[in-house]
Amino acid sequence: MLPEHGRTAQDLLAELSALKAADLPVRGGKVTAYVYDTGRPEVHETAHRAYAEMLEVNMLDPTAFPSMVAIEKQVVGAVAELLGRPGAPGIFTSGGTESIMLAVKAARDHGPGGGEIVLPVTAHPAFHKAAHYLGLDVVPVPVDPVTFTVSPAAVEAAITGRTVLVVASAPSYPQGVIDPVEEIAALASARGVLCHVDACVGGWLLPWLREAGAAVPPFDLSVPGVTSISCDLHKFGYAPKGASVLLFRDAELRRRAYFASAAWPGYTIINATVQSSRSAGPLGGAWGTLQALGAEGYRELGRTTLEATRRLVKGVAAIPGLRVLGEPEASLVAIAGSDDVDVFVVSDEARRLGWFLQPQLSYAGIPANLHITVTGVTLAGVDALLEVIAAATEAARTRGPAVVPDGLPELISGLDLDALDDATFAELAASVGVDLRGSGSDGAAQPEMAVVNAVLDALPAATREAILVRFLSVMYS
Repeated sequence: MLPEHGRTAQDLLAELSALKAADLPVRGGKVTAYVYDTGRPEVHETAHRAYAEMLEVNMLDPTAFPSMVAIEKQVVGAVAELLGRPGAPGIFTSGGTESIMLAVKAARDHGPGGGEIVLPVTAHPAFHKAAHYLGLDVVPVPVDPVTFTVSPAAVEAAITGRTVLVVASAPSYPQGVIDPVEEIAALASARGVLCHVDACVGGWLLPWLREAGAAVPPFDLSVPGVTSISCDLHKFGYAPKGASVLLFRDAELRRRAYFASAAWPGYTIINATVQSSRSAGPLGGAWGTLQALGAEGYRELGRTTLEATRRLVKGVAAIPGLRVLGEPEASLVAIAGSDDVDVFVVSDEARRLGWFLQPQLSYAGIPANLHITVTGVTLAGVDALLEVIAAATEAARTRGPAVVPDGLPELISGLDLDALDDATFAELAASVGVDLRGSGSDGAAQPEMAVVNAVLDALPAATREAILVRFLSVMYS
């Protein structure tokens, strides 16, 4: 609510601190998703100051603020140099979803016409979102049930005369494995179709892992047939949110991502991104982070991240009832359970011990699992993490799997959710132990989620999506 009279900064900051009391911590490595920590406070402080310095610069008009143009050229140039094509044209965006949105728009507007995107089932949902917004269809291709990578032959078989874009991941988020980019890009090129590599997670990580000794296959713009690539700097670039770069093969393709309109009597509209007015704060924060760390800093973070990942994978393999899915080529590790170990319960038990392990639902034959993102700070706490995983696994074995009430998935699948108002839906959620109104913006603690995830896991994807939309609506009501 808007106060009648202005409040002091001290008062406001005290309230913010209180509101954040139940938030997951963004530093220290106990949250293994959503946040990325170098373990170097001075770097993050530098980024915050650079962010604040550029906060009120509006990126709507580059002619009004030449500083943002100079900084964006430096940031995009650094990414292009690292990803195999120095001088490649690019766009600084607010995050991976916006980068992917613009890549899909460029592909749609580039060709003679069409309406399909061919992608592995492990590709990020941002492609589905882009297709939904831009009026395209998604053609999903299954992945190998052991390696979790997509078959180039299966991708080629899915390409039709309507295909405007083929997608490969480097790596895919769910299991941290790299699709065969060289083969996919070659076959796409042979069919006259653009190829985008989603390296939002790996773009600023894989080159440093390669330098540290990891076997990283070619995946970037140096690969013939790759026409665009996305790289998030707010992930393993360790920049403040939201900072991503989208690179293109050439300027002609980049122009397809732009939007201009002269069909009104106001100021000139020319946008490089989905947004019009946007703060240059994230750009300043990204630039500050890159400059503060430098190649040497990222090289060291790559070395420690690789070591931590290897120790984590080896340690998980030694815990009865758990297994790592595939062979992670990046620092993303997916851990599946067994008949007597429910990973959703493991997640709740780890949360009880002060650690967040991200649950992932089963899909397309891939079992439910826990996702861990290993960052620069993880090595210092990897032994503690393994101890927590082992303790949470033993507790989950003792508790047993989350119990889904008989008939509940069928009941939910048969509901007309559009006929329920938010209050009624909240009551339905409470019947399975989830107090949505108590887990929202008032700072109350997150409820245990094992039963919720088990129920969602038993539902088809379309029903899951409808349920999640209602969850969000209730939380903000």
